[in-house]
Amino acid sequence: MDLAWYCARTKPKHEHIAAANLRKQLGLDIFHPQLRVERMTRRGMVRSVEPLFPCYVFIRCVIQQYLDPIRYTSGISSIVHFADRIPSVPDNTIAELMECFSNGQPMRVQELLEPGVEVIFGEGAFSGMNASVLRVMPAGQRVQVLLEILGRPTAVEVDRCQVALQQNTLAGRIPLLAVQQPVAMRA
Repeated sequence: MDLAWYCARTKPKHEHIAAANLRKQLGLDIFHPQLRVERMTRRGMVRSVEPLFPCYVFIRCVIQQYLDPIRYTSGISSIVHFADRIPSVPDNTIAELMECFSNGQPMRVQELLEPGVEVIFGEGAFSGMNASVLRVMPAGQRVQVLLEILGRPTAVEVDRCQVALQQNTLAGRIPLLAVQQPVAMRA
């Protein structure tokens, strides 16, 4: 009976509830990596915290002792299993992930604006309009975009916080996450 990491499936949008209940009720080590993201909505720019792995949390325990208590914890849907086997997650995999989230806080995912990418305005007079980035100004606080005004393309300089990537999905950010924390190559 060894201590190991296991993966539990949570109810949709209940990752934080399941993690809190597992810690509080069972006293288990939980790893629930989160991302701080900005997303464009009809209401404008919305900043939120989202799980890196939606509907999953990692639990460190002796699974034979905690199987039923984990299954019946509020927020948990099931333990990840294949037939009758419950696989453990390798310690080095969790350790590598924890290095990226070393302070226990959500990782801020920044959009990398570069010339040529399509953006949408979330705030200001141009709210809801699409544009193309021409250049990112020094210190990254302002961007110059090409915007169609009165039927003519016009270069406009705006605050960085007024625009967001048009293709702004979590799946589209995964390559950016990999770039933020380089992992040493293994032979």
